Amino acid sequence: MLVLGGFRYLGGQRPPEQGRPVAMAPVRVAAVERRDMPVVVHALGTVLANALVNVAPRVQGSLESASFREGQFVEQSQLLFQIDPKPFQASLAQAKAVLSRDEALLKNASLDRKRYDTLYDQHTISAQARDTATANVSVLAATVEADRAALDLARINLGYTQIRAPISGKTGPLLVQPGNMVASAGATVLVTIAQIRPVKLSFDLPQSDLPLIRERMRSGGILVAIDTPDGEAPRKARVDFVGNAISSQSDTVELRASFPNADLSLLPGQVVNVTATLDDIPAALVVPHDAINDGPEGNYIYVLKNGHAVQQRVTVLFEDARYAAVRGDLTPGDAVIVEGQLRVVPNGAVQVIPPASGDAEPRG
Repeated sequence: MLVLGGFRYLGGQRPPEQGRPVAMAPVRVAAVERRDMPVVVHALGTVLANALVNVAPRVQGSLESASFREGQFVEQSQLLFQIDPKPFQASLAQAKAVLSRDEALLKNASLDRKRYDTLYDQHTISAQARDTATANVSVLAATVEADRAALDLARINLGYTQIRAPISGKTGPLLVQPGNMVASAGATVLVTIAQIRPVKLSFDLPQSDLPLIRERMRSGGILVAIDTPDGEAPRKARVDFVGNAISSQSDTVELRASFPNADLSLLPGQVVNVTATLDDIPAALVVPHDAINDGPEGNYIYVLKNGHAVQQRVTVLFEDARYAAVRGDLTPGDAVIVEGQLRVVPNGAVQVIPPASGDAEPRG
């Protein structure tokens, strides 16, 4: 027995001394609050251009010049490119000449028909001759209409030699340099214009959130916020689009919101952290997230009462990375343990140490 006792002593398992006080577990505490708790979800979002247009030629010709710099902001209808207009000016002049010729022929044919009508009334010519003159007028009238359409088309094609911005936005790189031949057929893109004031934010939420999404959209809209890299306050906007289908691959639905982006800090393709408010729990009992513990029978917290840690079961209504809204036998102002729970014995005495932040210590 003496050898065994000595072994335990040397092995560090020294028997407790009778009457020695048990050390109190050091803990930090925080106060229970009564306030509205927003139900928020977090997701990754992608910034999209409000509009994205590929500028392509509509007629074939030699690209003479570009009237902008790469990356420049352009306004709608601003001149971007000039295609050599000389062939189209010649086509326009030819269309005008053909129209003038056929109008003169129509005028002469109309006079001939009048003469044939007079001769027919005098029984000098046959009905066939008169009908031929009438048909000739109709044919030339149709020819003149076709000439006018050809003239309009020539004017349109000449106008297409000046390629103007279809929207206001920021230009991308120049994909075809002046001096190259461009064609109206095919996928020749000269430049891409992205409208980034405003921009759209696209993010996905799980299908299970659909009831909250529908209810929130009916009752006032979903407010989303995105983090800013410069440390300023998060930017906020309301969801203006909810997708019409559930993704079979991710079991999610797409939502979008528009941001003014006046400072151009958001660019298409940028990935940002998104926080969306889907609901509010009014007058909720709110505790720090670190106060929640998991047990065999569910969640519980330690409430500080008369210097002792009293285990209290709670139901978590909602929690995020910082706070949790709970239901249980709690009162606003109660002190709950948020650090040091591993050393706590239910109903055991604890020692409250000052908060790391230097905040005032709640009473228990």
